[in-house]
Amino acid sequence: MKYIKWGFIGCGEVAEIKSGPAFAEVEGSSVVAVMSRREQRARSYAERHGIRRWYTDAQQLIADPDVNAIYVATPPSSHATYAIMSMKAGKPVYVEKPLASSYEDCARINRVSEQTGIPCFVAYYRRYLPYFKRVKELIHNGVIGKIINVQVRFACPPRDVDFAKPDDLPWRLHPEISGGGYFYDLAPHQLDLLQEYFGIIVDAKGICANRGGLYSPEDTLSACFEFESGLPGSGSWCFVGHEAAKEDRVEVIGDRGLISFSVFNYKPIHLVTTDDDVYIDVPNPPYVQLPIIEQVIRHLQGFNVCECTSVSATPTNWVLDRILGKF
Repeated sequence: MKYIKWGFIGCGEVAEIKSGPAFAEVEGSSVVAVMSRREQRARSYAERHGIRRWYTDAQQLIADPDVNAIYVATPPSSHATYAIMSMKAGKPVYVEKPLASSYEDCARINRVSEQTGIPCFVAYYRRYLPYFKRVKELIHNGVIGKIINVQVRFACPPRDVDFAKPDDLPWRLHPEISGGGYFYDLAPHQLDLLQEYFGIIVDAKGICANRGGLYSPEDTLSACFEFESGLPGSGSWCFVGHEAAKEDRVEVIGDRGLISFSVFNYKPIHLVTTDDDVYIDVPNPPYVQLPIIEQVIRHLQGFNVCECTSVSATPTNWVLDRILGKF
């Protein structure tokens, strides 16, 4: 069995909680080096997780002869740079979502992956979670008949950090770093899942506004889109609503019923048909990225094929950019 020795670029919250520990849970895989531009963060992460080496320079980590695969857990604006550096060094790469901060950068990553023959995987881990696989099963088993329409609704109140001074706002609210506002951070999970279920979105339009005035990026959006099958869909996102309006819901409407589910809080799946009205509770693993990371590792070891690649992730960035009116 080929042993996968990971180097992490980025030691933030995602690597700490959602993904990092999962790399050591899979047989034939371990983390041997980490990198952060902040020396204290890199050193602390390495010491707390028993990792032998740490760096403050990404090129040094990529060049480490003991590292044979790279995990990029940085803000989206640097994803393309680090992914391309890794692939040109001959090392497969697993990148946090979204793949990049723009559709154009996604295309650059795909070109280099094709030229080098080195794979780039993307952390759309919800595709592999039991909860969402159950939703897919219900849809494709025809439980609610022919799918007629799909609707996404998401609303939440402002976070405490949203009231900070412009220079102190989180990186997600700096479009030059994130690609947009909270929409570019959260909607990728929803749109990727919909395309996993219903195929590629081939047309998308959006109306974007800043209604709260707390920061410069859009905080309220409405969109409509069309899948390759002709299926219409719509979405609304509001990140400055009242607590009473808080919502995380996707509705799949069929000619024989309705499936509704959440994307972020994993409320029980609600299935309504002529004969049934049931709630289906599907638990997820403690490390939500464990199933996809295992798939990536088994792919690199030659045991299976992980389809969550940069090519499959790129349509989501295309939809995001279309909704935001980037082109």
